[in-house]
Amino acid sequence: MAGSYPSVDFSLAMNMTPVSAADWLVAAPVAISLVGGSFCLMLRKNTASQAKLGMIFLTLLVLANIGLLIRVLDKGVITMVMGGWLPPFGIAFTADALGATLSLIASIVAFCAGLYGAVTFDSTGRRYGFYPFLVLLMAGVCGAFLTGDVFNLYVWFEVLLISSYGLLILGNERPQLDGAVKYGVLNLVGTNLFLIGTGLLYGVFGTLNMADIAVKVAELDNPASGTIATIAALYFLAFAMKAAAFPVNFWLPASYHTPNIVVSAVFAGLLTKVGVYALIRIFVLILPASREYLADVIALVAMATMITGVLGALAQTEVRRMLGFLVIAGIGSMLSGLAVGSTLAISGAIFYAVHSIVVMTALYMAAGVMQRMGGSFNMRELGGLYAASPAFAGVFLVLAFGVSGLPPFSGFWPKVMLVDAALIDGRGWLATAILVSGFLTTLAVGRVWIFAFWRGGPEGTPDGTAAPAVPASADLGSSAMWVPIGILTALVVFFGLQPEWMLELSARGASGVIEPVGYVRSVFGVGQ
Repeated sequence: MAGSYPSVDFSLAMNMTPVSAADWLVAAPVAISLVGGSFCLMLRKNTASQAKLGMIFLTLLVLANIGLLIRVLDKGVITMVMGGWLPPFGIAFTADALGATLSLIASIVAFCAGLYGAVTFDSTGRRYGFYPFLVLLMAGVCGAFLTGDVFNLYVWFEVLLISSYGLLILGNERPQLDGAVKYGVLNLVGTNLFLIGTGLLYGVFGTLNMADIAVKVAELDNPASGTIATIAALYFLAFAMKAAAFPVNFWLPASYHTPNIVVSAVFAGLLTKVGVYALIRIFVLILPASREYLADVIALVAMATMITGVLGALAQTEVRRMLGFLVIAGIGSMLSGLAVGSTLAISGAIFYAVHSIVVMTALYMAAGVMQRMGGSFNMRELGGLYAASPAFAGVFLVLAFGVSGLPPFSGFWPKVMLVDAALIDGRGWLATAILVSGFLTTLAVGRVWIFAFWRGGPEGTPDGTAAPAVPASADLGSSAMWVPIGILTALVVFFGLQPEWMLELSARGASGVIEPVGYVRSVFGVGQ
């Protein structure tokens, strides 16, 4: 009969069950960031309202990520497939303990950066996009942490990179443009390697859904074949570039010291950690046999990254450059956990990533306060800061102990876990490298303390105690600078004194990628 069509069973291709309202939290961080960035962009000429508008959306982002983490801890891994298509045809957002934890910590750091940026960026900086770029950057960061699709991991990397380019050149100064070129070229190479590896991965498996690939790799007779090993090598090189691992890490200290200090803080806290996260997700969840095959190479890269990073920090007199090398050294510690690959090691890497996100952001923000007080980022031109503000000196000392891995602060526990995991795995040399890196980090930040805080004045001036070189009325900034530093320092202390919460989260995150039964069932159902 004309006009009659055969009935179609949409249940074969689409999810006919309505999505629970609580499960929309999986996509909420990305949606809030995209909408917030769009609003900030449309109203960028209204510089008086930029900070308020940006902080509203960053607050909503933190609340959404808190709700998402609570939901994941209560219900387990949560998956939402776009358009209602059944996986692997639809693009999946999948939130497990690892992704939800990192997304929450990243949003807290972005919230703190928004507060800090209200002081460090004038009306010109706001007009040219600090808050739109910051909020849109979080769309890429949260999207990378929460996606369940390899190609969309690439897409979210591009989103955060585009936003980071805008943040990097705010101010339009010659050093910023020079740093942006170096940053852009290396990330372009890494992005192309990522895309080539993804094309090969799709050619082999016919899918880019992470859970689907994990199942198909497990069914292979030789999961470490030449083709798979080639894909793994491409991914490792691509993400090593983005994480600033040795020997492709020279772009970071050449670029991170050039932008506004709050932009440097966000970059140091978040961008390299997304690269480490991608390495854990790809090599532990999807290609575990390739991780075992490349374990020795990863361990050597981890050791070289740690040692070259901390030696570079010791050679610097400029505080921002020194902190950039400490970011690199921390990446080496996280890669050591990936090299060992046990539950304890991956847990240590996750805990260390959370710690590094918080402490490095706080240290860069503290460097901004040092510059306001002393007029320079150069240690030779600083001095007397302890006499000017003992409270700030105490805050900096806490952060210095934290980044060095000294008790009782946040860096101590993940380093203990990583050293223990390396020793259990029979890699005593890797454990030694972690300890040596921590010791040399203590010396590097100790130099900053001695030069900038303890001595009475800058180089070439009398080191007297009667009259400090920096007056007591020195510019300490407004509360909008101290509140974010206080929040992040409190987290460094809390994770050190009460580590049980983070130990539990990191353990759940590690077990979720090493034994991905819950991850796969969340995507395909309990029948898989």
